[in-house]
Amino acid sequence: MRLRNLCVMFGVLVFVLLSPYAAMGEWEIECVDCPHQFSDMGSRSLVLDSGGYPHIAYGADNLYYASYDGVSWQIETVDSAGKVGRYTSLALDASGRPHISYFDDWKYDLKYASYDGGSWQIETVDSEGSVGYYPSLALDASGRPHISYYASYPDYDLKYAYHDGVSWQIETVDSAGLVAGGGRYTSLALDASGRPHISYSGIYYKGLKYAWYDGVSWRIEMVDSAAGYMGYSTSLALDASGSPHISYYDVTNYDLKYAWRDGVSWRIETVDSEEYVGQYTSLALD
Repeated sequence: MRLRNLCVMFGVLVFVLLSPYAAMGEWEIECVDCPHQFSDMGSRSLVLDSGGYPHIAYGADNLYYASYDGVSWQIETVDSAGKVGRYTSLALDASGRPHISYFDDWKYDLKYASYDGGSWQIETVDSEGSVGYYPSLALDASGRPHISYYASYPDYDLKYAYHDGVSWQIETVDSAGLVAGGGRYTSLALDASGRPHISYSGIYYKGLKYAWYDGVSWRIEMVDSAAGYMGYSTSLALDASGSPHISYYDVTNYDLKYAWRDGVSWRIETVDSEEYVGQYTSLALD
């Protein structure tokens, strides 16, 4: 069976796909890592390879990686240090090898794992304070990793790390801290020039924010500052012209929302307001 089309994850670790018979409304459901009993489970990150096969990073008790080879699921424990992988972000390089950014819940560090073709290589990217929450990973044209993430203590900032081929370089993007900053629920995308763009939640979910690097400095905008709490669970994608599109959750009204820049200003829509929807979003452009 070849898995393709729409893919969704939920529960302990279950994989759902919309089959080629989409017009008939047929969904296929598989248990990926069974009968594994997890002591904890955080976020999951899913990507499809060039053949349309799914790859998933997940964990919280340990960091795990699952890949479908066309016949069955292959499961690996990437980091068995314990209390790692609560927040994960997965990317595949041009060779199809996995790269994962994740949070160490024991040491409160940002970590990064990459598969070199023989074994997993694990690095601590940032260990200054309590850092590494809500990481989002992207690989540039050279296959080098870029990560956005939240530093909770002591500064409550949005941070950005990238590997320059020799070492990790770390920058503070939004340093307004508890006053007007934020940095939770980051989502990172690189434009055609390799410059980073990040969507994230304002402090205490008071608004959806967007930051991008213009080649000289970071620029920050408040996208949606409507009354109440919003900006939860952001997901960012750039279109062919480099314009940002963001899906996110309106915490106050329990709605799924969507914002995009039309070249002049931000436009905002409520996508779904039926009862309690949109808490965890993921966006892709066709």
